[in-house]
Amino acid sequence: MTFSLHQTAENAQINDTQLCALIDQYIATRLSTAKRVLLLPPDLTRFHSKAGFITQHLYQQLKDQCEIQIMPALGTHDPMTDKELDMMFGTDIPKSCFKPHFWRKDVKKVGQISSERMLALSEGKLNYTMDVGVNKLLLDEDWDAIVSIGQIVPHEVIGMANYTKNILIGVGGEDTIHKSHFLGAAYGMERIMGRILTPVRQALNEGFDQYLAHLPIDFIFTVLGKHQDELALKGVFCGNSYATYEQASLLSQQQNLNLLDKPIKKAVVYLDPTEFKTTWLGNKSIYRTRMAIADGGELIVLAPGLKRFGEDISIDGLIRKFGYRTTDETLAAIDNNPDLKDNLSAAAHLIHGTSDNRFTVTYCPKDEVSQQEIEQVNYQYCHYDEMVQRYPIESLKNGWNTLPDGEEIFYVSNPALGLWTTKENFENQ
Repeated sequence: MTFSLHQTAENAQINDTQLCALIDQYIATRLSTAKRVLLLPPDLTRFHSKAGFITQHLYQQLKDQCEIQIMPALGTHDPMTDKELDMMFGTDIPKSCFKPHFWRKDVKKVGQISSERMLALSEGKLNYTMDVGVNKLLLDEDWDAIVSIGQIVPHEVIGMANYTKNILIGVGGEDTIHKSHFLGAAYGMERIMGRILTPVRQALNEGFDQYLAHLPIDFIFTVLGKHQDELALKGVFCGNSYATYEQASLLSQQQNLNLLDKPIKKAVVYLDPTEFKTTWLGNKSIYRTRMAIADGGELIVLAPGLKRFGEDISIDGLIRKFGYRTTDETLAAIDNNPDLKDNLSAAAHLIHGTSDNRFTVTYCPKDEVSQQEIEQVNYQYCHYDEMVQRYPIESLKNGWNTLPDGEEIFYVSNPALGLWTTKENFENQ
């Protein structure tokens, strides 16, 4: 039986008291008799999603009535450190409640998307099957409820983040991750970003509906926007069906799609060092602005927390080896290099991270990544301290800025919170 419980901001935002009241209502409706509950929140890369707060509240309200385990939906990311767990979920939840997800070894295959279906979804470009699998913990235990918690926001691989992606990618396995990511790259990122129903979404939804619908999985979606240039919770959507995801996505499109009247000649994007430590994540600065940047334009990425390229060490090595070349060069590299062909999510990431020589990308780390390393992967380099003198972030506002010397730039303080494109580009894709 489907259910839904939604709340959107009547005024500027949903405050924490209102959020707790809604989650309490969800508990009364769905978890009042639960004895074993598994929570699937995001990791620190979705720090601003309010998922950490919701997870804390669920734990506090349920801990006296049932056993609770928490598995952050890491995807390919490294397991969270104790410090990161404290930052995301507070210090009151015992560390023994948290279970790491290892995408290469902890996954059980439950089904498969046929090669015929993948061929159709990719418009004839990809002729391979795609496994459907999830972490064994979801399947091997008798859960009264599995609660997936996370934010709906435009996404470069699937169109809109979360829902079945949080299951089949967040706690899924390498075949699904590699092939779904490459499906998105082959279909075309510009045709996907900000769209509610895409080929990648269809593939994951079909796999979930066919092989995992028997599991007691509920979803809690948040939608964040801005109020007086500050982050604000605009909607919370609890449910167990596509309709709930669709409702949340419609609100996210209103809040997180930034349709500009003219293209950007120079964009400056800041990457919060607590959230962005790799180009794997930091290239949201490219994904989320590329449809707004003019031909011959420039993207400056202020990345004070950058430590390496890939979240996963083996993928980090592939990024260093092949670099962010043009799409055609990466496709040729796949054909000629088995190591890249066996890691299609890395290949997709390389395609997502290229400007295809349409605009320049200047990465500006501090001291943990060198000029040689940045240039080796085909980006331009400037040290963060030097570039931030030219573009002091404390004096910039999100959106258009005219500097004292008359230069016009477009500033983005967190690329994970939206998608920027021109009205013409979005309507024509």
